[in-house]
Amino acid sequence: MSESSRAAGKGAEAVYNRIAMLRAERGVSRRELADALGVHYQTVGYLERGEYSPSLYLALRIAAHFEVPIEVIFSTEPFPRLGTTATA
Repeated sequence: MSESSRAAGKGAEAVYNRIAMLRAERGVSRRELADALGVHYQTVGYLERGEYSPSLYLALRIAAHFEVPIEVIFSTEPFPRLGTTATA
C-alpha cells in the first residue's frame, strides 16, 4: 500500500489545506514559502498534497506567514470547491 493510500485510508485523521491556493493567489513559489518557514521546499509539496500533516507549530507559522487565521488554511473536513455556493 502506498503512503498516500495509507493517508487516505485514515479518514478522520486527514488534514485538508489551502496552501497551494494561497501561494498561487499571492504569487509565492514553494521554494519562497519554504525559505520563509525554514523548511525544505519538498515539505511544502508534501503538505499541499496531504502526504504530510504539519505540526501545530508549523501550521501556526504558515497561518502567520499568510496573515490569516489557521482555520482559513487547515481543516479536518474537505474544503468546498471554489465557485460552489451554499444555497438552500
